[in-house]
Amino acid sequence: MTGSILFEAIVFLAGAIICVSIAKRLGLSSVIGYLLAGVLIGPYVLGFIGQEGEDILHFAEFGVVVMLFLIGLEIEPKNFWNMRKTILGMGGLQVGGTMLLTYFLFTFIGYDWKVSLVIAMAVALSSTAIALQTIKEKGMMDTTYGASSFSILLFQDIIVIFMLGALPLLSTATTVASGEGHGASENLLDGLPIAFQTLAIILSVIIIIVAGKYLIVPMLRKVAKTGVRELLIAAALLIVFSISFLMEYVGLSPALGAFLGGVVLSNSEFKHELESTLEPFKNLLLGLFFMAVGASINFIVIAKNPLTIGGILIAIVIVKAIVLFITGYVFKLKLDQKLLLTFSLSQIGEFAFVLLSFAFSLQLLEQDQMDMMLVITALTMSLTPITGMINERFILPRIGTKESIKRPMDHIAKSQNVILVGFGHFGSTIGRFLRSHGVEATILDQDSNRVDFLRKMGFEVYYGDATRIDLLESAGIAQAKILICAIDNPTVTTQVTKLVKEKYPHVELMIRAKNRNDAYDLLNLGIENIYRESLDTSLSMASDVLHKLGFRKYTLNRQVQNFIKYDEAILRRLAKEPKRGTDSYIFVARQELEKQERYLNEDFNRGIVAYDNHWDSEHIRKTLEEQQHDEDEDPQI
Repeated sequence: MTGSILFEAIVFLAGAIICVSIAKRLGLSSVIGYLLAGVLIGPYVLGFIGQEGEDILHFAEFGVVVMLFLIGLEIEPKNFWNMRKTILGMGGLQVGGTMLLTYFLFTFIGYDWKVSLVIAMAVALSSTAIALQTIKEKGMMDTTYGASSFSILLFQDIIVIFMLGALPLLSTATTVASGEGHGASENLLDGLPIAFQTLAIILSVIIIIVAGKYLIVPMLRKVAKTGVRELLIAAALLIVFSISFLMEYVGLSPALGAFLGGVVLSNSEFKHELESTLEPFKNLLLGLFFMAVGASINFIVIAKNPLTIGGILIAIVIVKAIVLFITGYVFKLKLDQKLLLTFSLSQIGEFAFVLLSFAFSLQLLEQDQMDMMLVITALTMSLTPITGMINERFILPRIGTKESIKRPMDHIAKSQNVILVGFGHFGSTIGRFLRSHGVEATILDQDSNRVDFLRKMGFEVYYGDATRIDLLESAGIAQAKILICAIDNPTVTTQVTKLVKEKYPHVELMIRAKNRNDAYDLLNLGIENIYRESLDTSLSMASDVLHKLGFRKYTLNRQVQNFIKYDEAILRRLAKEPKRGTDSYIFVARQELEKQERYLNEDFNRGIVAYDNHWDSEHIRKTLEEQQHDEDEDPQI
């Protein structure tokens, strides 16, 4: 509108704040808010952003790259290798089935076979950005549905490489317009024999793996020694930029390269630092990407052919939904997992923008065909959060895993007004221990397979998202005395905590924290009962090590309790520090740790500790042996 980059920044930020806030207040996904903001500020509604919105879209696609790098950090190479059958099986069936049905559909409509094949390739792809953002936002990455979605999306990111390589083989054009196709055809391997291209691709992957171990990690160590946090941020961005550039230079998907780089670095000591550093950039860029998608919806093209576009859009969504549902059936997913998979991946993905534009530059598509498909792509992406919400709120509660089930009339519930959110490895230990003492907690969990198993075992389980107030109310939050949050997703934990504190302040909250940083955030929310998942286990191991080195068991038990007491006090004091990782924070933390070590050392060296013989079986045995020896020497005793 004004051509000023500052004005555009103000428009994007203001639109995001207003629309996302409204969406969240209405209980909708943040993705819907971003898409709505993009539509409103775009060239076809308020007109704040003109055709430059397309350039912003291509820049914002880097948010998808950062997201896949962070996902790669969470997957160890061994686990990634174990997923190969799921990736190839589910991904191959989905892409192959969708391409086949779409090709026949467009051929039947009357399109040329080459045009039908190009469109089939684009339709087979789903939106990594929308699907994974929604899955992570709802804390469902560890569920069967989350793992299945990720496998299919990863296969699509791999197969798009071959799709882009196959397009020039379909083209009869002798030249390709310079600068078109978003650089998809301009890479190092253009014109080389297919054998050399394959070798270069394999070599690029090997370079990423070797560089991760022998170049990136040593570089990060040197950067960390400087103590300058800005350098670490710059290093993290440099890693992602470099990997993306290398992949794009040899004609591969930057997102796939970033994912492989994340997997390589998942075992490094900088894993958590990279996650915390890049997370804000990922969220900002993804938000910008969703807004750019909304702004790119061309309402003029829609107005010219509303029935054609509407009919093709519905047909594409139905085709993708059928294939996804069949894929879930073949791989024995439960009904609710199949429905979640179907609704979350039934859109056309962001890589379709690249593929369609490249096909247009190769003269495989005409201008009106490309415009139509770009509009349909943007519309399917925009509709996905809405259809997903309809599925979760109206379809799943009726035909999926039941949110709750009524117990038999002869079952006498021993409920002690305790609600347990999350029944994974951490939560199941809590639930079993409570049950063994006659306390039967009401359980909330999002994994339908786990829910069905627990119901067969006799547990009272509610299926669904614990951030929904209606589900909490169905589980009896109004009458509950204690809510235990045992899930491993800090974002969902925070949402549940805030919701319960606001709506039901009488409920005592007992919250699991993955690490100190999560504990700091919970303390600043006013939560007192915080349980760090590794604290007791690590101290138990340390205590056993010292016992095997000759320390008395009772002394160690007392020292463990003292350590926890001092560490909890330090945790509460450090939570008040404004910025973690700054020099002032590090200075205070070092002071507190030195103080803690001094207190523990003083406790250990007190005179009474030398005579701590309680629980010491070796000391008792030696005493009894000495008494028996004295009696044997002097029978008159």
